[in-house]
Amino acid sequence: MNLEQIRRRYERLLEWVVIALMGVLAVEVTVGVIYRSLGASLSWYDEVASILLAWITFYGSALASVKRAHIGCPEVMMFLPPPVKLAFRVVAEVLTIGFFLLLGWKGYEILGALSGDTLVSLPTVPVTLVQSVMPISAVLVVAAELVTLPATLARAARPTSLAEVIQAASESAQSPSGGASH
Repeated sequence: MNLEQIRRRYERLLEWVVIALMGVLAVEVTVGVIYRSLGASLSWYDEVASILLAWITFYGSALASVKRAHIGCPEVMMFLPPPVKLAFRVVAEVLTIGFFLLLGWKGYEILGALSGDTLVSLPTVPVTLVQSVMPISAVLVVAAELVTLPATLARAARPTSLAEVIQAASESAQSPSGGASH
């Protein structure tokens, strides 16, 4: 199995994790609305919805990393000479991986400080379970960055072709966000 196959399988796994979390959130919100409309609000509804939304954000960040879909300036980068492009890409990758290693380490340390705490509305659920998303997603993002690193550096080291410029301009014109990605 080559690195591209690993990346695709990893992307698929993260997609399923995010889809599952979104499904659970949709069910939880629907159940909460039904109960509230019947006059019997669930005490844990808001807290669990907030947690699920945070989890979707963290795990979605790992998915965006493996897709190389975080906000960036690809239109600017494509016009730089390959050595400058490569230097910027290396610095960006070192900073990104360094940040998520730090987030994972500090997130893991926080778990120790939260040991013994439970959710307010669900006293049987430990806060460490909820907050474990930080170190876990940090590791997932670092893995995503590493699995995509060789292809990313290879792209940065070569000149941008006219076809790539035309494609980027076309995608940017069609995208509602202006096509900003990394």
